[in-house]
Amino acid sequence: MNNVGQLTSVKWDEEGKTFELHLTGKIKQQLSADPTLRPEYLSSLGLTKFTQRATEVALGKRSQAILENRVLGVHTPGFTAAMRLGAELLRHWYDVNAAWCGPVYLSSPCDDSLAGIFQAAGIQDIREYYYWDDKQRDICLDKLLEDLETAPEQSVVVLAASAHCPTGADLSQNQWAVITQLILRRRLFPFLMLPAQALCYGDLERDAWPVQLCASNGIELLCAQSFSHCFGLYGEAVGHLLCVLKHNSLLLSVQSQADKIVKSLWSQPSVGGARVVATVLSNPAHLVEWQGEVKHIVERCMLIREVLRERLRLLGTPGCWDHLTQQRGLYCCMGLNGQQVEFLSKWRHVYLLPSGCLNVSAINGRNLSYVAESIHLALTTSL
Repeated sequence: MNNVGQLTSVKWDEEGKTFELHLTGKIKQQLSADPTLRPEYLSSLGLTKFTQRATEVALGKRSQAILENRVLGVHTPGFTAAMRLGAELLRHWYDVNAAWCGPVYLSSPCDDSLAGIFQAAGIQDIREYYYWDDKQRDICLDKLLEDLETAPEQSVVVLAASAHCPTGADLSQNQWAVITQLILRRRLFPFLMLPAQALCYGDLERDAWPVQLCASNGIELLCAQSFSHCFGLYGEAVGHLLCVLKHNSLLLSVQSQADKIVKSLWSQPSVGGARVVATVLSNPAHLVEWQGEVKHIVERCMLIREVLRERLRLLGTPGCWDHLTQQRGLYCCMGLNGQQVEFLSKWRHVYLLPSGCLNVSAINGRNLSYVAESIHLALTTSL
């Protein structure tokens, strides 16, 4: 029996196992054998070398914000923790004496956990902005802009810098330029997400380009990053929250606030995974080797998309499937309705999100034909 499309953000290899990077394993062995490294508790803000490297790969080493010392990086136990810390910081971002309660705008659709993260931080005013159009099977920029145009000033807008979950459809550079100008004009606050940095385009800085665009325009922002996916560190949950401030004078205040929040949530993050990431990002030779491995992963996902699109075309499956190769990252929005998603899970054991989105990496050479046939049947069988 085929069981395809596990509903997680885990990256699977051709054998259907969670992927492992050769370099990550090698660095772990080197670190475990290093007699100079002793067991230790980190500070609440985490491993300094890691936060420095994570900040640089998001903003670029020559970022004006870094040079002006108005950037704070916090090492967190995973991406969700970075989002939660950001949500907690937003509560008193504008006024330390008054709690801010929203609104926060999330894309429709978005990761199901996002609304709960903000609500757990006490922000109850959660709204949506239009993002994915099922009929066009693409981002609808006009409706997105229309929703954000009516957002109150100081609204927080949560935007995927790359690898949008669950659609896999990312904004183009031209679209980002338009949205950035709207953010400036309407005085909105961007909370950017990099949940799988480098696994979209195979390049750390290319995936983070929207973060650099916003920062270069003088926009204060938050950005949640995850290094668990791109380093294969799923059990070690390596995350980072980047805070780009308007002025250097705010840095100590935000740092103090972050320190208090972290101590009440998780005290301090674990060091193992972050040390692996910091080691790779600090060594040019390691970085080249790591980029080669990541590029192979990205190319495999794109090949799956191309072959799946061609199989659907050859089967005569109704509709145009070009959007499969226009999306990137782990997820792919198939454009199927609820009945068709239910048919796939009940009769074919192919599991998609309710929105019709699939983890592309769960498809491999052994099950690709079965997945294509199943999608074809879901669209052609009378339910």
